[in-house]
Amino acid sequence: MDIEEKQAEFIDHFVNQASAQTGAVLGSVILEATSHPSLFAFSEILAVPTVAELEGTENSVHLEVLRLFAHGTWSDYKSNSGSLPQLVPDQVLKLKQLTVLTLAETNKVLPYDQLMLELDVTNVRELEDFLINECMYAGIVRGKLDQLRRCFEIQFAAGRDLRPGQLGSMIETLSNWLGTSDNLLISIQEKIKWADAMSELDKKHRKEVEDRVEEVKKSISAKKLPTKTEADQRGDGIQDREDREQQPMGPVFS
Repeated sequence: MDIEEKQAEFIDHFVNQASAQTGAVLGSVILEATSHPSLFAFSEILAVPTVAELEGTENSVHLEVLRLFAHGTWSDYKSNSGSLPQLVPDQVLKLKQLTVLTLAETNKVLPYDQLMLELDVTNVRELEDFLINECMYAGIVRGKLDQLRRCFEIQFAAGRDLRPGQLGSMIETLSNWLGTSDNLLISIQEKIKWADAMSELDKKHRKEVEDRVEEVKKSISAKKLPTKTEADQRGDGIQDREDREQQPMGPVFS
């Protein structure tokens, strides 16, 4: 089962939890959600009315933490750590996993140097262990570690929550893709028509050649095989020659 399919039950669980709580109590729900090892999508929780009501209150920091996990990266947390609570180890791990997913959105070949910088990893061995054990084994990405080129080649990456303003860009991208696909389909259909036409011409030409060959064969056969009259005449000529040869010769005078 894909990572996206696994999330539905966890999302429903935390949406129900958040819907039943208000105020500061939501902090514990958000902490549990952002620490959960199998949850990587948070937009549905953000949309819960009781969570949205945290905006502008003394508990708004919990809303900011949830937004960070929905849209942000480890670098974003470091840049705003002064206004956010300290993350527990499970949250740190989750945010670094989400950082890899964000990087994979724009580039399918991630250099080791970039990954080590973004994830605060000090050496290649530690980075590769993280990518294998915490990302690939978790099912959020699939790819190939290229030690020679020092990069991670992404083959699959789970999608993150859409950031504010990203929906319009995604719709535009999908529209462009749809237009390109339509043009490609038209081009393929035209090529199929051309191929069919060429196939018909080839069949017609082949039939004409075969018919011509048959005509030539019949013509040659007609020339080689004597008619019955010709055969009889040839037979009479042979018989006349044989009769003349068998007639006694007259006296020979010296």
